[in-house]
Amino acid sequence: MSVTVKSVIKGSPAYKTGVREGDTLVSISGNSIMDVLDYRFYQNSEKLTLEFINSKGKTISKKVKKKEYDELGLEFETYLMDKKHSCRNKCIFCFIDQLPKGLRESLYFKDDDSRLSFLFGNYITLTNITEHEVERIIKMHISPINISVHTTNPELRVKMMNNKNAGKVLDIIHRFNEAGIKLNCQLVLVPDYNDGEELERSLKDLTALENVECIAAVPVGLTRYREGLCEISPFDKERAGKTVDILEKYSDLTLDKYGERRVFAADEFYILSERPLKGADYYEEFLQLENGVGLVPLLLKETDEAIDLCDYRLETKRKITMATGEAAYPFIKSIVDKISKKWDNLECRVVAVKNDFFGGEITVAGLITATDIENQLKGTELGEELLIPSVMLRDGGDMFLDSVTLEELSFKLNVKITPVDNDGFVMLDKILGVNE
Repeated sequence: MSVTVKSVIKGSPAYKTGVREGDTLVSISGNSIMDVLDYRFYQNSEKLTLEFINSKGKTISKKVKKKEYDELGLEFETYLMDKKHSCRNKCIFCFIDQLPKGLRESLYFKDDDSRLSFLFGNYITLTNITEHEVERIIKMHISPINISVHTTNPELRVKMMNNKNAGKVLDIIHRFNEAGIKLNCQLVLVPDYNDGEELERSLKDLTALENVECIAAVPVGLTRYREGLCEISPFDKERAGKTVDILEKYSDLTLDKYGERRVFAADEFYILSERPLKGADYYEEFLQLENGVGLVPLLLKETDEAIDLCDYRLETKRKITMATGEAAYPFIKSIVDKISKKWDNLECRVVAVKNDFFGGEITVAGLITATDIENQLKGTELGEELLIPSVMLRDGGDMFLDSVTLEELSFKLNVKITPVDNDGFVMLDKILGVNE
């Protein structure tokens, strides 16, 4: 396979070699270039040979000298240099299958791309990976790889993912482990499927592998748009508690075996079971914050530190509102209460936004829509500013899940809206209006 060059940075090693826009890159030092991983890996050497086809169809081979790890200077049509790989599974718990019609098109794309796992931390199921990709990951020692395992029972994995190959590819996990590739594993737990004894089996299998450095278990997310889909029950308090017990048992076992905890329950499991959250130190390196593992404990720790260190003077009265999801509400409220004790001229109202759009089972802040914020806050006194978690917005920070922009919602509520990252120091600054 070869890829077309979209542009060449002037003065770069590739430009000096003679590569131009529209030429086709064939290989680097004899290695075929199929996508971004090949390109980024093989371009790193100080001395290499570029083979390309110019606009006249002539194949040219040129030697290049540059500093190690310097960029060659080639740019391509897409970052990956080809299309993203889409998911081939039909998982019974797939959140995308539970989305209503009418949302922006990009939300319905299911990626399952090993390159995105390494480059951006996406999780892959391994059902979409080729033997070439497996061998390349081992050869390049690409690490860590994030894997959506869900269960190590091959037959159950086939059933849950509706893919006849879902059980077979579990062997790839062992191949990666033997090659020294670090693995972060995710288990989306579904009551009566992969919790209980099946969860014990998965944890026993995965914790036996020395290079599985982190295993996170999260509860299945269920929206109200499940018509025609597999019937699934949500976790109740009792079942969530039993799940936490199993996860903590294996967390302790890995601490004894490896000198570090490798098994964690998502914060949501503690909230569902009505158990106190663990302290931030419990989560060590916080390897799975994106799965909601230790997210709240870290925020609580950071805000405590920020409050103690901050000597900012709030000269005038400040009245604002903070909106969040139902799950995070009590924790955000406790943070604001601490801040208000130190800055008594701050008036900050915290509001829990109920997720009417997706249904009451969805309580996390990241799935709140602008529609629900508008419906529940319109006509109320919001003060001079409305703060919202930045996870409510897409990566660009400008649009909610229901395709309403930040600017549009601000106009409808007639208030300035400020996104806040999940960082205790940033949150304190935003609440106090530092640097505004």
